[in-house]
Amino acid sequence: MAETRGSRGVLWDLDGTLIDSAGLHFRAWRETLLAHGREHTPEDFAHYFGKRNDHILRSIFGATLSDEESLRIADAKEERFRGLVRDHGLEAVPGALPWLARLHEAGLLQALASSAPRRNITVSIEALGFDRYLDAVVSAEEVDEGKPDPAIFLAAARRLGVAPERCVVVEDSPAGLEGARRAGMGSVGILSDHYPSLDADLVIPSLSALPLDAFDELLGE
Repeated sequence: MAETRGSRGVLWDLDGTLIDSAGLHFRAWRETLLAHGREHTPEDFAHYFGKRNDHILRSIFGATLSDEESLRIADAKEERFRGLVRDHGLEAVPGALPWLARLHEAGLLQALASSAPRRNITVSIEALGFDRYLDAVVSAEEVDEGKPDPAIFLAAARRLGVAPERCVVVEDSPAGLEGARRAGMGSVGILSDHYPSLDADLVIPSLSALPLDAFDELLGE
């Protein structure tokens, strides 16, 4: 990859794309919702994967759920998740750290564009040392609409100072990939047990399988 720092950007999702957090998120949702008399199955978790908490909770509890109660339940869930991270640690997915380092060295700008709350993002970045490679971070709280709306990706591109058409989004959910398409950006879809098929410019089984020339092919050198 050529030295072209500032002219190209890579926008990363976090959960499931860079970090292996699905098990901890499922446990946090299950325990939080059980306290409110609701079951949460693996099928439920897969169905809502990649969506914002307020959208998830209104789908579960109905449109009459107040903003205050939605926020209270969501905060409890995320606090439980952070507690599980503190108790059990967190792992990067295979290939994540090498790719972050490779792109940084090659001069591409990188941002996180995650539906996760900012405190979750901060905990994850600090736990795994991602901060040395990132030039910007955008969280769910900073945009009005969640994925598949393109707002979070467009905000990340603005922070990087890179035109949308010169950005590639790396995601593991249909909602995120649809948001990338609406933003006019290239996309890399990472398959998972939750989503064994995806619609993206490039679909791969894991970051470890991402071709070394993938971003040059998608963005040009």
